[in-house]
Amino acid sequence: MVDILAFESVTIEHKGRGPVPNRILYDVSFSIRPGEALGLVGESGCGKSTIALATMRALPPGMKVTAGRILFQGQDVNLLSDGDLRRVRGNRAAMIYQDPMSSLNPVMTVGQQLIEVPMLHHGMDRGKAWKRAVTMLHEVRLPDCASMMARYPHQLSGGQQQRVVIAMALMAEPALLIMDEPTTGLDVTIEAAILELVRDLRAKFGAAVLFISHNLGTVARICDRVGVLYAGRLIETGTLGSVFRAPAHPYTRGLLAALPRLSLGRRGRLEPIEGTITVGDRARIGCALSPRCAFSQPQCDGAEIAMHPVGQDQEHVARCVRLDEIPARPVSLAAARPHVNDSDYDDVEVLLSVRELSKAYGLGGRFGGKGKGSIRAVDRVSLDARAGMTLAIVGESGCGKSTLAKVISGLTSASGGEALFRGVDIAGQSVDQRPDDLRRRIQMIFQNPDSTLNPSHSIEFALVRPLKRLRGMSRAEARDEVRRLIERVRLGSDVLACLPDQLSGGQRQRVAVARALAGNPDLLIADEPVSALDVSVQAAIVNLLSDILEQSHIGLAIISHDLALVRHMADWVAVMYLGKVVEYGPADQVFAPPFHPYTDALLAAAPEPDPDAGPPRVVLGGAMPSAAEEIRGCVFASRCPRKIGAICDEVVPPVRHFGKHTIVCHLDLRCGDDAHASRRIKADPAPGFSL
Repeated sequence: MVDILAFESVTIEHKGRGPVPNRILYDVSFSIRPGEALGLVGESGCGKSTIALATMRALPPGMKVTAGRILFQGQDVNLLSDGDLRRVRGNRAAMIYQDPMSSLNPVMTVGQQLIEVPMLHHGMDRGKAWKRAVTMLHEVRLPDCASMMARYPHQLSGGQQQRVVIAMALMAEPALLIMDEPTTGLDVTIEAAILELVRDLRAKFGAAVLFISHNLGTVARICDRVGVLYAGRLIETGTLGSVFRAPAHPYTRGLLAALPRLSLGRRGRLEPIEGTITVGDRARIGCALSPRCAFSQPQCDGAEIAMHPVGQDQEHVARCVRLDEIPARPVSLAAARPHVNDSDYDDVEVLLSVRELSKAYGLGGRFGGKGKGSIRAVDRVSLDARAGMTLAIVGESGCGKSTLAKVISGLTSASGGEALFRGVDIAGQSVDQRPDDLRRRIQMIFQNPDSTLNPSHSIEFALVRPLKRLRGMSRAEARDEVRRLIERVRLGSDVLACLPDQLSGGQRQRVAVARALAGNPDLLIADEPVSALDVSVQAAIVNLLSDILEQSHIGLAIISHDLALVRHMADWVAVMYLGKVVEYGPADQVFAPPFHPYTDALLAAAPEPDPDAGPPRVVLGGAMPSAAEEIRGCVFASRCPRKIGAICDEVVPPVRHFGKHTIVCHLDLRCGDDAHASRRIKADPAPGFSL
């Protein structure tokens, strides 16, 4: 049987400005059989996307294959004529990108874009192509397909856009489907639905899949085999079970050890891989990981290293000369953080007390005036942030997490309720109305440091400015404090003269943390602070934030859709849906039954790097309703898999208490296991959240 795709000792180089070309990929070999899914994983810059582009012969200018062959169904891609290449692209091989809007034309309807594929590649007439497009939208489980065909891409949610792109890719029934980070920008519930959809469609159409991701959990959910890339080299490959259960290469072990996991609970520290990939690592003779590897020896750098079998499994191979010498080591469980009892929270200082907080945006008028309804972004939310503890706010996009953070930080003002920070109500105060002392006490860390660091100013300038503005330091005092801050976030003083684009993503995020600490805050608000980072860099930033909390006893409010990260970091958890908190309490209690049905769905959807995990127990259907809709009963009723009847649609659910743990739901939610059966259960008839 001919492999669908085979890389045979492929080397790709980029002709830069210097006399020596830059090596992008080196000696990469792998194959994908018909109907098989291969996952490629590794840090940013390792060459994953280059492999995808080379497969489609779409490398950027200056980059070319200098050695080896890329075979698609036995044909060398680089020897195909232009006509043959057009027949391959979009017909026999299709590609799905991370951002669906990069594949969809914003000025054409969904239907117009879908029918192009069978009309161009199969010569179908418009009527047959239209029927096929509607059928394919049904296959990817989109509702009201006829109406969907008439919509423009901007009228769809992110998950719907990605489903349309998948439908477009499958229209020609390709032999190979290339998916480059297809779910990175999606909520965990939508991600789970997309992955299950791909599994089903793959079984139905028999397509081979090249799945590219930095998320080992998604790879475990969808792939049969996995390949690990580092600095342009394939350093380990094998069946999913063999690589995940017995990782052989030190880098693969490092990736798995750096992951927070729901199943491991509250571990004390993650284990990042020290250092970063450099340009020199790609051209290094021997092991590219050698400068970062704790097991490095002189023989690692003496000559090029071939793939070696791991044990008796001939399919499991790794590029390491010390495979037999490096002892196997399971993921550490020894550093688990202790369970916290309800009484342990009673004496902890409450920094921020939010009560019945609301934020609505008017829909009428050219400038958002009132009179034509409103969007309830935050709806009567109550929660606390405590000194020395982490409050996690979780939920899907559009649930109100970031709006709540903006109200607390002063980027917008509340419409109602109060937010008492050390006894002062800040709900109605924008950041410009707050005194400098109050501004410095609440600082924010954003998801993307690139958007908050001025590209024209040095790192030192970015850190000196808040010290002079908020703390009144002289320039000399500020420069001394900057060096202390840089050391505190574990960066060298050499970065101070750099511009932001001269630093790696992890370094820029450390600078963003240092700038937030410059105000000597009491409360840090972190909005998805590590979601854009590689897993190893993420682990280092998470450890840094944990150390800062322990050393300074400040409070941290973290917004995240990563349930494993929340489980690792959080002391308290608030679960939001459509502007409301539907579950709230100590993390140990929120992550143990009973669960709100929405929390249960989030936990079920969270991907784990476990080859035995199987499909999620619950896959949510539909999309979150509009925040402008008037909802009389439970906000989650339209999607709830445990809906009990009309009461869910018509009656506001009560607040049920399980100690300090509260759940807003009509269900009794009595817990059957002995560990939680003794919790006192009572229900408040009032819709407000009483703590």
